[in-house]
Amino acid sequence: MQTKTSSYIWQKFSRDPLAIFGLVTLAIIFIFVMFGSLFYQVPIDKIDFTKISSFPSFEHPFGTNSLGQDILARVLFGGRISLTVGILAMLVAIFLGTTIGAIAGFYGGIIDSLLMRLTDLFLALPQLPLLLLVVYLFREPIKKIAGPELGIFILVVIVIGGLNWMSVARLVRGNILRLKEMEFVKAAITLGANSQRIILIHLLPNVLSLIIVAATLGVGNAIITESTLSFLGLGFPPDVPTWGQMLFQAKDYLDTAPHTAFFPGLAIFLTVLSINYIGDGLRDAFDPKNK
Repeated sequence: MQTKTSSYIWQKFSRDPLAIFGLVTLAIIFIFVMFGSLFYQVPIDKIDFTKISSFPSFEHPFGTNSLGQDILARVLFGGRISLTVGILAMLVAIFLGTTIGAIAGFYGGIIDSLLMRLTDLFLALPQLPLLLLVVYLFREPIKKIAGPELGIFILVVIVIGGLNWMSVARLVRGNILRLKEMEFVKAAITLGANSQRIILIHLLPNVLSLIIVAATLGVGNAIITESTLSFLGLGFPPDVPTWGQMLFQAKDYLDTAPHTAFFPGLAIFLTVLSINYIGDGLRDAFDPKNK
């Protein structure tokens, strides 16, 4: 039965040309980012003042930046950081949102009211100013504890994930409220199943498809947020070439060397676009009303 369901979902997903385009594009980006440095072994920090801001050529396919550093090598390296931040921040958001939504929906009453008011509070907060404030306040202390690179990485992942769980919580809560009134849940309660077993075994598997869709869209949102922080100078250190950091460094050379911003910007655009297409395709594929 599970195999037939998976096959049916894949058939609906594969009929969406935009979803397939997103899947293929994301796979190509992932392969190039993860394994491209094995074949293109140009150092990311090699400075060559004789080739400052040179345009794309055979030697440097993406050109060089204001220090003569190879942009392709830096795009490949930065992609690993940006994708890792996006995935881990998404996992943080999904864990928080699923936990809060499941508890609120299942137990109801005062617990539901308190958790949903907390969710409303987070939704009412201006996200970008709050992100900037938290990163600005805590980046120096966490740098002293975990180092400049790992500390900022941990802080960015936790902050982005901790401010993007609300939509998942509302989605999970709404479906848990509907599912807990069904016969199979009432039968489990009658047979003496405890609350944890009902939530983990009977309820969450039935909202897994919604969580998967939210997770795919969450990755794209996290990549955009990390790029925004880096572009504003509050992300990773200047010597860590994430896509957003590369855009930040290229902003002063848009007139003389537009390629320094074009390629990292294109990488962000294609990655987020493909993830959104995949998320839309999964949403339609999991929707039982979509025949």
